[in-house]
Amino acid sequence: MLAVFLILATDACTTFRYYAQSVSGQMSLLSKRQSINQVIATPGIQDATREQLERINDIREFASQHLHLPENNSYRSYADIGRDYVVWNVFAVPEFSLQPEVWCYLFVGCLSYRGYFSEENAQRYARELEQQGLDVFVGGVAAYSTLGWFDDPVLNTMLKWDRVRLAKVMFHELAHQLIYIKDDTGFNEAFADTVAQVGVRRWLIATVQYELQMKFDQEMQRENQFVDLVSRYKEKLVALYNNKALSENTKRMQKNSLFTQMKEDYFRIRSTWDTDEGYDKWFEAGLNNARLAAVITYRQYVPGFLALLNSSNNELSTFYDVVSTLGKCELSLRHRVLSARLPKFDC
Repeated sequence: MLAVFLILATDACTTFRYYAQSVSGQMSLLSKRQSINQVIATPGIQDATREQLERINDIREFASQHLHLPENNSYRSYADIGRDYVVWNVFAVPEFSLQPEVWCYLFVGCLSYRGYFSEENAQRYARELEQQGLDVFVGGVAAYSTLGWFDDPVLNTMLKWDRVRLAKVMFHELAHQLIYIKDDTGFNEAFADTVAQVGVRRWLIATVQYELQMKFDQEMQRENQFVDLVSRYKEKLVALYNNKALSENTKRMQKNSLFTQMKEDYFRIRSTWDTDEGYDKWFEAGLNNARLAAVITYRQYVPGFLALLNSSNNELSTFYDVVSTLGKCELSLRHRVLSARLPKFDC
């Protein structure tokens, strides 16, 4: 899972310790940056590392020249942070709800997750939330955007990916720098994911990588099946949680039953695939409201954004203008337009 993370976070519940780990973590990361071109020219660099960095340079140029994403110094430097994830995001949701808890931050507004540069600190905070009766999920993040406040580097956490995932993540994070609406995580993540999906397809076509394009289309088809499954069970769970005639114990039992049914439905779908695309691990880790909410946050409005792109004649510059205008509308209207996949709207 990918995320936006900003270092200077503050609200009434923020502790000095959280503030300090955010600042020190970001500063440590920035201090490790080197120009990608300098790293490529380093004597003795491994061939695989050099090839990945050269590929990243090409993807970065495509992003600005063909996807009209920001032309700046983000993803033109490299930092080896010596671990597999750069931050760990904590999601928390009430036991009988799919509405995530939110934390409010300086500059970026409120987000439906809280990030830590230390897995230990993230897990400690998650345990505190669990003790409050919340469903909790902690997800490692291999890349994030500071929304242009800093020149974000490529991280060693990204080099293990194949070229398609590299492109998708870079397009996603650069899209956050282009358009970001305060206090609307679902809008921001779905917009960035839409740009990433469209961008990868255009990149693969432009660079004549047709076999990878077919593979990517198959992956996206399976991802859509997974998201559709999550969305169906989201509706069932919301109906259960809103049923005032049921006791908490009854809701708890039926909730567990729905999660069991969801897992069974997934493995029926999975039986038609030749690979699990990583979803087996997601299900085996255990289901709760927070895990479902994390998926919904990132993908709920993607079809709505695709509808706006289609109504923009698939011109990205026009699409960005439309999205920027929609971002100025009142939040409930934004969500209504995207949920109904309306091609046009009036604030």
